[in-house]
Amino acid sequence: MSKHEKLLIRFLSKPKDFKYDELKRLLGYFNFTEKQAEGSRVVFINTLSNVTIKLHKPHPINILKRYQLDLIENFLREKGYIKQKK
Repeated sequence: MSKHEKLLIRFLSKPKDFKYDELKRLLGYFNFTEKQAEGSRVVFINTLSNVTIKLHKPHPINILKRYQLDLIENFLREKGYIKQKK
């Protein structure tokens, strides 16, 4: 199993300690790059299809909230980056 697959499995398990850096790495596997927006807002842009994900960078700790993981998972499933649940 590749690092990408392990990280995706970890992401889908919705751990309480999923870090922003892990999300950046995961989205990088799907060809998203991070761009800074205003303040703590960031935009991940897919370099191939120009699809965007907008969110607030977590602070003061680097751990994403559950609702952020849910929104990102739903978006990735909707756009076909992750296969639909069976």
